Amino acid sequence: MSNNKLMIQGTTSDAGKSVMVAGLGRVLARKGVKVAPFKSQNMALNSAVTIDGGEIGRAQAVQAQACGLAPHVDMNPVLLKPNTDTGAQVIVCGKALKDMDAVTYHKFKPELLQIVLDSFERLGQGMDIRLVEGAGSPAEVNLRDSDIANMGFAEAANCPVVIVADIDRGGVFAHLYGTYALLSESEQQLVQGFIINRFRGDVSLLTSGLEWLEQKTGVPVLGVVPYLHGLYLESEDAINVAQTADDATFTVVVPGLPRISNHTDFDALRLHPQVNLVFVRPNEPLPAADLIILPGSKSVRGDLAALRQQGWDKQIERHLRFGGKVLGICGGYQMLGKRIHDPLGIEGEPGSSDGLGYLDTETTLAENKTLKQVTGTLSLEGKQAELLGYEIHAGVTTVNGEQPFVLAGVNDGAISDDNQVIGGYLHGVFDKTEACELLLSWAGLTNSVAPDMDAMREAGIDRLADALEQSLDLERMFPGVAKW
Repeated sequence: MSNNKLMIQGTTSDAGKSVMVAGLGRVLARKGVKVAPFKSQNMALNSAVTIDGGEIGRAQAVQAQACGLAPHVDMNPVLLKPNTDTGAQVIVCGKALKDMDAVTYHKFKPELLQIVLDSFERLGQGMDIRLVEGAGSPAEVNLRDSDIANMGFAEAANCPVVIVADIDRGGVFAHLYGTYALLSESEQQLVQGFIINRFRGDVSLLTSGLEWLEQKTGVPVLGVVPYLHGLYLESEDAINVAQTADDATFTVVVPGLPRISNHTDFDALRLHPQVNLVFVRPNEPLPAADLIILPGSKSVRGDLAALRQQGWDKQIERHLRFGGKVLGICGGYQMLGKRIHDPLGIEGEPGSSDGLGYLDTETTLAENKTLKQVTGTLSLEGKQAELLGYEIHAGVTTVNGEQPFVLAGVNDGAISDDNQVIGGYLHGVFDKTEACELLLSWAGLTNSVAPDMDAMREAGIDRLADALEQSLDLERMFPGVAKW
């Protein structure tokens, strides 16, 4: 197997590609190997901002952290952010290019291949190994033409491939054998091994199946990774609703908007021992809450219309009438103002919409997206806390008279005169312990003990790396790069 690049593909979405790259990156980094993550094409509404003001998938930012690197746009040169069921904003090398429907984008992909390969080449400078994550499944034969995310990239870059499958879903041997069988002969020659992920029980019970799979394909099984209960890693796209607190009494409710973005904003609340975090699905009423948070959105006016269609606007009004608090983040902040204008049709049909009217603000969506990391001081009710966040938004918001709630680094957002409603652009506002505790104190939770998210991220990556080091044949995967 080549020792300077390796691609992890999966039999399905969520098979374990992202976590394998993150875990292997940490394994190699701990051995002193210079390693970088790469994903040619990512589709996710959960994105991250690089230091130089680019936008990439959050999974690659987590993988960069695992490798001991700062996130860079070359780690994810193509990012697709869906804004309808058939279309997405296409982000190339960190910057928004244009919106495309699926058919148009499929025709455009050949033009992107060289851009992807150039990013991959630049990323390799000074690196011993590049770990590449595939997208979805390589067995999607309808997408094989012009593929840049799986075997199309692997063949163009002459990159060996390992295929991972999630046994917890069931049918793992069918997934692996079927995926391999659907590959072309040249693609099969790139497959160097299989990994079985999230196994519960005695590995000896798999022996006959592993032998059968190797006999049928001629491809070795490089290891069986155990199911890691309670592992915390930021989710790439699917919202993680697993709750850690069984007896929490402080309830935070997040309406599940159709195009909700950057849902990892709420991980610190989901993992908070005193907080019951509730994501409300469509056609469900908002339950009684201490705090309602309107999340970020890729299609703000469309999601605002959906919120009203669900009747959630009336339920928010009732929540405030009974003394509850409301916080809006990014798109949610825009919704809390008086008007939202989209004259250029940035997120849909051109036009304007009435906001919920709880903040004296007005937003106009602009062509150039704001992308930046922000360090500041959260100031509420005479108290202050250091804050580290990031901005990803197309809107320019005018605040009329109301005080900003983030100071020192940047003035951001607004607080209503009655102190019940806050809005701001910063994502990640709950990640710093002191800022999380101050916001929850404003919302009514006394003596909050917020989790240390930085420590939890590091602990999760290290735990994953430990499991991979124990369960995978790393010498076979990375011959000669370290002492295993």
